[in-house]
Amino acid sequence: MSAALENWQTGFIGLGLMGRPMCLNLLHAGAELTVYNRTHSVAEAMQQPHLTAVASAAELAQRVNIVILMVADTAAVESILFGPHGLSSTLRPGSLVIDMGTTAVTATRQFADRLCAKHIDFIDAPVSGGEIGAINGSLSIMAGGSADAIARAQPIFDVLGKATIHIGEVGCGQITKAANQIIVGLNIGAVAEALTLARLAGADLVKVREALMGGFAASRILEVHGQRMIDATFQPGGKVTTQHKDLTQAIELAAEYRQQLPASELNRALYSELIAQGQDELDHSALILALEKYRKT
Repeated sequence: MSAALENWQTGFIGLGLMGRPMCLNLLHAGAELTVYNRTHSVAEAMQQPHLTAVASAAELAQRVNIVILMVADTAAVESILFGPHGLSSTLRPGSLVIDMGTTAVTATRQFADRLCAKHIDFIDAPVSGGEIGAINGSLSIMAGGSADAIARAQPIFDVLGKATIHIGEVGCGQITKAANQIIVGLNIGAVAEALTLARLAGADLVKVREALMGGFAASRILEVHGQRMIDATFQPGGKVTTQHKDLTQAIELAAEYRQQLPASELNRALYSELIAQGQDELDHSALILALEKYRKT
């Protein structure tokens, strides 16, 4: 149990696929938690000793001095921070906000500036590792912010992740996550195409994956998502819609610097097809399903 966590009044907002297990890991580590979720029944169902559900972000902010956000997208972060009944209306000077979701870089910097004007620190600390990493407390954390703010948040990061890298100033965490999601998305696409080819040509996919895992093509994507593709089990650890959103943010960031990302744009288009087919809630390894329309008959 962390003495630092015991001494903090901590808020957690966003109790979805990733947020819920992260929140529970903090609770088990000794944090006194106040939680808020847009669907209030989700937060209420988690209530137990040392974990209290409240009805708004503003109410949460009155009770805590550190807030962790794990919400869906940039618009949700802005609403939680500055919308009606948002955090900024009641959060005290000297508080710390940590955004651990995947948020647009330029908006992140703007959010930090607005909070800084209220003497509130801000860290962008997106994560990699998916639902498995969230459950196991083994996430990789990419942090942007001041050294003092990162040091203050470190006991939290130590519970939630296996490694925290302080990348640089605010926004650098989200830059790193954009790079991460490009690699993840393109790697999923590569594995999907490779396994599709192997299946059509008549090879045993279990043996193919086993052989590839022993060579230079080995990757975490081939290990985990390749198995999901072989088994055709697409219960989400990271959703199609989330991968599409993250690729969009990366492509838009590149456009701010007059750079095109052609492979990422093609990859995003495949995810767009899955969304159009109503498969947006599947795991992003379901990208392999989008290849079916590209087989000539």
